[in-house]
Amino acid sequence: MSIWRRLGRGLEDVVFPPVCVRCQGLVEGGAYRQLCAHCARLLGFIREPCCSACGHPLPTAPGEARDCPHCSDPAPAHGGARAAVLLRGPARDLLHELKYRGGRHLLGDAEEIFRRSPLLREHVRGAVLVPVPLHPRKRRERGFNQSELLAAALARALGGNPPVEKLLRRVVDTPSQTRLGRRARRENLKNAFALCRGVRLDRSLRYILVDDVFTTGATLEGCARILRQAGCLNLGAAAFGHG
Repeated sequence: MSIWRRLGRGLEDVVFPPVCVRCQGLVEGGAYRQLCAHCARLLGFIREPCCSACGHPLPTAPGEARDCPHCSDPAPAHGGARAAVLLRGPARDLLHELKYRGGRHLLGDAEEIFRRSPLLREHVRGAVLVPVPLHPRKRRERGFNQSELLAAALARALGGNPPVEKLLRRVVDTPSQTRLGRRARRENLKNAFALCRGVRLDRSLRYILVDDVFTTGATLEGCARILRQAGCLNLGAAAFGHG
């Protein structure tokens, strides 16, 4: 952080003291702008070992089963996902404030979380980041696509090198998936995505689908099938949080 940026941040903190999105206490110093030091320690960063398909942490105790309880398909079309944190506690609060209350000021903390997730950064390094699209109606209502904002934050966490390209569009305005199970989610998203007009994929490149949260993987799977049909050979997926 440059000296001018630090001075500007200090002045802003004096005029508008930052408040923790989790506990509503004042944020005094630290790496995060919207998480106090206590709540930041509650972030559940995902480390190895983790599932190669969905990225959820696996048991590490000797003799414990290594099968992932969150996966039904060990070989998903998206090729394998990684997430920065488990979506609970402060990570959940950050994402919900961004997604449902328009809290774009939280993107700096999302970027810092990405920066502190070497497993995710290594997974996406050298790839083209492809945000999961929103239907135009939902984008108009929300005013933004949170997956696009998070993809841009992830690119910044890697020094700005990975390009972010909008290759997909959502063509079916599906009902909310919040209360649906795995099978119902997949049916809900059938034929919901399409390639953007005029897009051609470079088969020599690796593409990473970026979503806000990995729950059952149905959304990423639906997007991945479209990219596979368009000729994508090297594909992966990334999310801010694993639900």
